[in-house]
Amino acid sequence: MGMFILRRTGVMLLTAICLTFIVFIMTNLYPNLEKLAKNEGNFRMSDAEVASFLSNRGYTQGKLHNYGEWLGVLPGYVIEGIDGKTRGRCSNHGAILENANEYCGVLQGHWGFSSRFKEPVSQIVVTRLGLTGKLMFWVLMVMIPSALMIGVFAGMREGSRLDRSLSSGAILTTATPEYVSGVIFIAIFTSSAVGLKWFKGSATSAMDHATLENFLLPVLTIALYGIGYIARMTRASMAEVMTAQYIRTARLKGVSFANIVLKHALRNALIAPFTVIMLQIPWLLNGVVIVEVLFNFKGFGWVLVQAASNNDIDLLLAVSVVGVVVVLLTQLISDIGYVFLNPRIRIS
Repeated sequence: MGMFILRRTGVMLLTAICLTFIVFIMTNLYPNLEKLAKNEGNFRMSDAEVASFLSNRGYTQGKLHNYGEWLGVLPGYVIEGIDGKTRGRCSNHGAILENANEYCGVLQGHWGFSSRFKEPVSQIVVTRLGLTGKLMFWVLMVMIPSALMIGVFAGMREGSRLDRSLSSGAILTTATPEYVSGVIFIAIFTSSAVGLKWFKGSATSAMDHATLENFLLPVLTIALYGIGYIARMTRASMAEVMTAQYIRTARLKGVSFANIVLKHALRNALIAPFTVIMLQIPWLLNGVVIVEVLFNFKGFGWVLVQAASNNDIDLLLAVSVVGVVVVLLTQLISDIGYVFLNPRIRIS
């Protein structure tokens, strides 16, 4: 198991480096840099002024060199610009600070400075990631138990009326996008016309203090889609296990149906849903964009929209890297958990 984890970790680190390099190249394409220059300067800048702006701030040194600076394996630039001012990367692309470090990349914990929020990127990411983490936690608390129970009950007796009812409900929730269910929930639960004005609080206030009134609607909106997807996978896995030879043998020996389900079928039936559940975490992290914008909950997804729409390169890079790391970590946890759940797997 130890060698397996080490190998998977090595592959994960190599994949992370490759993916972050691709993201870095894509976000630092010249059209993006040109837009950054005009946002920081003025939109009437000529091509020569744009080139001077970028050159003075180290953006034209070469993509590989800039990536090394951003990663923190190369020292940050110090350039005396055409305008006579000396700037450095470790001084947030501004005038040289006396206490500035020589290396100031991701490995040193320096994620850059947001051109949109005028704050350190690391501070923004930690704050907004914490808010989305709170949202994700309650979504998982609602989504996982509900989906597993629906899937298990539907798969226990394949083809029964209960199976058809629960499966139809799961398909309906999966087919309903978050922006549709969110608008429906807002219309129903906040409309005074139907007398159901129960949720007076807004999701914006939930950033400081989450209550039933201001947090339930975004949680339900996100969880509803995931419940249907996980429930269908659980139902298919449970139905397959219930037709296995060892289950038929247990029935012929007179083992009660409850014991067959709880002691023999359930563990094997949860192997496939476990992988699906782990895949929901990256989806929750990046897929909450619509819900956070819809309910004005300023979390990680909201920051992603702000970074992309305002061409905030340092912030966009940080958000992308966090997404890559979360995907890779969940994949590693999924692989390890799969081994524990399925003892038939042997690691060579």
